Amino acid sequence: MEWTGARYADKPTVQETAWIDADPRRVWEVVSDIAVMPELSDELQAVEWLDGTTQPRLGARFAGRSAHPELGEWETHCHITAMDPPKTFGWAVGDPEHPAAVWMFELAPLDGGTQLTFRAQLGPGKSGLSLAIDRSPDKEQKIVFVRLREFQRGIVATLSGIKSMVEGGGH
Repeated sequence: MEWTGARYADKPTVQETAWIDADPRRVWEVVSDIAVMPELSDELQAVEWLDGTTQPRLGARFAGRSAHPELGEWETHCHITAMDPPKTFGWAVGDPEHPAAVWMFELAPLDGGTQLTFRAQLGPGKSGLSLAIDRSPDKEQKIVFVRLREFQRGIVATLSGIKSMVEGGGH
């Protein structure tokens, strides 16, 4: 990942893509199952549906509990903001109109399998990262860059885990 000089208000994004040897419907089953994500993440520790929901649907909410060596532990409430099986699945962290982050899976058929893209956008809503920036505004671009690199590493690991899970017949 190259230095961009992005600021939090720019809503910087990072994305990665992987090809998976499976039909998009099979990949969709995994990416839309929020219970799988903590298995594939060092940061996300647990998820739980809210409001009596037990499966993904547009507008459904879930809680995510995360931990980071430098940021501590926290819980967020997320809203599913994109759901078009088997093409897109995405959620906003916090207020869907002004999210702390937005996460999105995009699936497309390619060469007999699925091209899976996973994207994360920081901001524009307040988050723990905003607090770090408020404490050190002169380091904002570096703080954003470091967090985007962490997101990128996590995205690569998640895509790799999904690929292994789907192609290996797990889940």
